[in-house]
Amino acid sequence: MSTPVFTPPSSSEDAARMRRAFAVAAHGLRVTPSGPEVWGWQGRTIGRRVGTSWLRVVSAPSGKAGGRMWDGTLLADQAVPRSVPRPRLRDVLDWTRGPDAYRAELSELVTTPAVVAGSPALDRDPGLPDGWWRDLRAATAELATVPTDREAVRQSWIDRNFRAFLGIDPVRISDRTTGHADLHWANLSAPALVVFDWEGWGRVPVGYDPGLLHAYSLTVPTVAARVRREFAAVLETPAGRAGELVALGHLLQACSRGVHPHLTPLIARHTEHLTGTPVPRRW
Repeated sequence: MSTPVFTPPSSSEDAARMRRAFAVAAHGLRVTPSGPEVWGWQGRTIGRRVGTSWLRVVSAPSGKAGGRMWDGTLLADQAVPRSVPRPRLRDVLDWTRGPDAYRAELSELVTTPAVVAGSPALDRDPGLPDGWWRDLRAATAELATVPTDREAVRQSWIDRNFRAFLGIDPVRISDRTTGHADLHWANLSAPALVVFDWEGWGRVPVGYDPGLLHAYSLTVPTVAARVRREFAAVLETPAGRAGELVALGHLLQACSRGVHPHLTPLIARHTEHLTGTPVPRRW
């Protein structure tokens, strides 16, 4: 799971390189940029409105292009039913220049805004209506039926990291489902539900997606409580509890790197509530 930090690359050279790549993509796909830049995780992606579409360019070292994160959006467009609300993919363009590979994805423009712009965590109660929550439950239930061999969360990560970040023995995941794997508030729109960013979708532990969304809601207790009510049928089961712990472990690993400092103590406290064991302090 990638932990979003929505900023340009740390170096001006990388920022300039990504802007040049975006220009190449716009020319190749015959579209004209008409909106401000939106940067993705640590400047790895850059997106802009282009007329009635959205153009997003992702970059990776040429030897690391391909694989689960690279092909996620394209495969989701092919495999996930349209009943799961998301932007339609219109075109894809791949190329390599020097040591870097690029993929441009031209998608349907969604004008409904994300619940939170630029951060995965809530900063206020968005006042989401009951219908929005019904749509989210229906979308996750529909996604769960999609067959795939994409593995978004590996048992090997659990085995290596549970003691270090949760302070407990690793759990053995036997119940998996197909999930988004990065379900947070910048990837959900309102008042009409659209689910963004399908890079990492695949097989996840049952409870992983709602557990992740709940953790990103801890800054607003009323919404966190609503997430738990809406997904109680999953989260209040042994399998769902195990999946939630995996999501919390991923977040605690990110917190150890300085991400989400305001959220860190809330995640740690909630984890300790679930496990009854102190979380190793790594931040």
